[in-house]
Amino acid sequence: MPASTSKALRIAVIADSDTRWKWGALTARRIAPEALIDGFLLRGRATPTPRQLAEVGVPVDGVREVTAAEFIGEVEHEAYDVVLLALVGGAVQAMLHGLAPLWPDTGRRPVIGTGYVGVVYEKLADGLLLRHGADIVLANSRHDAERFRAVYEGVGADASAVTEAALPFLGGDRYTGTDTRTVVFAAQPSVPQSRADRAYLLGRLVRHARLHPGREVLLKLRSKPGEHTTHIEELPYQKLAARIEGGPPPNFRLVYGHMGEILDRTDLLVTVSSTAALESLHRRVPTAVLTDLGVRETLGNHHFLGSGCLASWDQLDAGHRPSADEEWLARQGVAADGSYDTAFDAVRERVTTLLERPGLPPIAPYYTSATAPGYLPGILARHRLDGPRTTTDVTGVRRVLRDAVREAARGAYRHGVQRVAPVIRRMGEL
Repeated sequence: MPASTSKALRIAVIADSDTRWKWGALTARRIAPEALIDGFLLRGRATPTPRQLAEVGVPVDGVREVTAAEFIGEVEHEAYDVVLLALVGGAVQAMLHGLAPLWPDTGRRPVIGTGYVGVVYEKLADGLLLRHGADIVLANSRHDAERFRAVYEGVGADASAVTEAALPFLGGDRYTGTDTRTVVFAAQPSVPQSRADRAYLLGRLVRHARLHPGREVLLKLRSKPGEHTTHIEELPYQKLAARIEGGPPPNFRLVYGHMGEILDRTDLLVTVSSTAALESLHRRVPTAVLTDLGVRETLGNHHFLGSGCLASWDQLDAGHRPSADEEWLARQGVAADGSYDTAFDAVRERVTTLLERPGLPPIAPYYTSATAPGYLPGILARHRLDGPRTTTDVTGVRRVLRDAVREAARGAYRHGVQRVAPVIRRMGEL
């Protein structure tokens, strides 16, 4: 690691969901293991619970909930070396425009970084252009880095911020088993979406457990009832599992917790397109990406074309254990060949280089009032960054009062969605 990133850097990480917090906090640790990390949660529907934060297992120096404007104020008044925006694309763009006026000229400012929490299989151009303007846009693999640069260069934007790295949460011992004793299905909140498709997958998982009574079959869930994740889960598997005819077989269980700990005892990982597949493949655990519902962009399993992992439940029931293609693994940055130890070297070097400069240029996103006059205003308004941050006139006072009412309403709504609604639904099922 470069010497200048081995000191105790101050890093601010702001996230808007559990998975993005996991990515942001672990990326900060990969950049500088001894960093002093301040954590911020962008107030919204998917704000993580304490349990979800603890599951990541990354101690930080404080985590608190903020609005976009409050976070910008923190960055303005605190001497951070690095600011990591672990947010959805629109929120990243809003933050970049909100932060830019703090340093209108070349001078000392924190290094701004952002990236993706997993497989990028949809909205590639949209998501990337919303992230343009950061000093570092992390790509999780060589494959992603090439695609990211092509998008930026294709619109005539500077692509120098794209920096190849890897997913920060890969790790664990290489799998050496030969028998399938434990099968884990990694569920996703929004893939697939329909009740019929989710019931089908659950039914096949239960059937697999009944066909193989000597195997432990686990349904790995992302969140507990009442908790929210990056994507909305309209039909939780817990609810569907409670209605299994005759009850589940004794070797079938629902589990929560840290994915790494689950993988420690997994012999076959099954999913539609979860990022857990990359964690599993990194360890060389046999991994199946299901084709039962088709290989479709809306499912995200098209990302695994050429991986050697595509398989159906019929094949798995018959004993198939997929073997991943080595060339595909290498391009995806998940090969457990020792290269992962150096996967973040380029990021550390770029951070060091930027911090050693006497000053950094002003933040300059691709989207401006000139390049996207029909798109950008809506993004800024969504995070209430479409006007002056402070004002003492009557209109400003009204704005402050209006924002306070909106924040109170949003807090009440989130409390209702995350706490009250699940209770009402359970009461309705009694």
